[in-house]
Amino acid sequence: MNPSKTLCTVRNLKKWFPVKGARIFGEKPFLKAVDGVYFQVQTRETLGLVGESGCGKTTVGRTLMRIHDPTAGAFLYYPEDAQKEPVDIFSLKAQPLQKVKRQIQMVFQDPYASLNPRMTVQDIISEGIRANRMAGSKKEIIEYVTDIMEKVGLRPEYMKRYPHEFSGGQRQRIGIARVMIMRPRLVICDEPVSALDVSVQAQIINLLEDLKEAFDLTYLFIAHDLSVVKHISDRIAVMYLGKIVETADTETLFTRPLHPYTVGLLSAIPVPDPRFRKKEQRALLTGDIPSPINPPDGCRFAKRCPYVMDRCGRENPSWVEREPGHFVSCFLHESE
Repeated sequence: MNPSKTLCTVRNLKKWFPVKGARIFGEKPFLKAVDGVYFQVQTRETLGLVGESGCGKTTVGRTLMRIHDPTAGAFLYYPEDAQKEPVDIFSLKAQPLQKVKRQIQMVFQDPYASLNPRMTVQDIISEGIRANRMAGSKKEIIEYVTDIMEKVGLRPEYMKRYPHEFSGGQRQRIGIARVMIMRPRLVICDEPVSALDVSVQAQIINLLEDLKEAFDLTYLFIAHDLSVVKHISDRIAVMYLGKIVETADTETLFTRPLHPYTVGLLSAIPVPDPRFRKKEQRALLTGDIPSPINPPDGCRFAKRCPYVMDRCGRENPSWVEREPGHFVSCFLHESE
């Protein structure tokens, strides 16, 4: 049963990639891209997942979609019938997995690479409903494609064209149409605007928000641009070196960040006039990100943290709820 309207829960997600041709003390090393991630996504909310490049954000999304097989963990998904128990998508085999994955779709980062250049727009958008036999006749397929193209801001007469005939923003709309025609419940957006011009980014973000309202969607929005995440997200999870270090609703995270890494990320957001930013509010991140092949013991942010303590290098900080819905993994807030 799902009384809290939780759509999905990710527990102890790990994805380790073997490093080919390498040995450390005789053992084969792994790149620990995602190393113990926990979070929940509520129905009809947008959860933003942010962090520096290389922190494992995209790997989380691709593993949830089963593009990568997980090393460990569970992805518990609640079906539309609230009386049913959640299903662990990682344990599903081919046929039941295909049925559930109709409800979970992904918008990819690169609109240039995510579309087949040899397929027309009509074939690209309708591929999912044809493969899953969600439409009958060819006329019905064309009607579905026409309807969804209009909803994403594309002219239906373009359906016989090929991806190379469109701009970057139009290609991303094609990718979004391919997702929305499946009528999903959860959409994983993997940096969907990072490859687009700034003016086009705003259009795509507004489109995603409109579609969320129209189709009662839930988003996991992966991005590194905090300004974009602030605009679209209800809650935000901050990720560092394969782990989530802080989660809170958007307003709380931006006004009362707790983890030193979150404070550093927020300080790095450009402002129109830097003179209006007080010097004491600046918390610049120094040092390099440790290697995910050999991550440090204890807190993974310890070597870059201005408040590091002796125990930070030995122990992993536990999750602490500082206020309702605001969780942080940091010794600074453990005993407050």
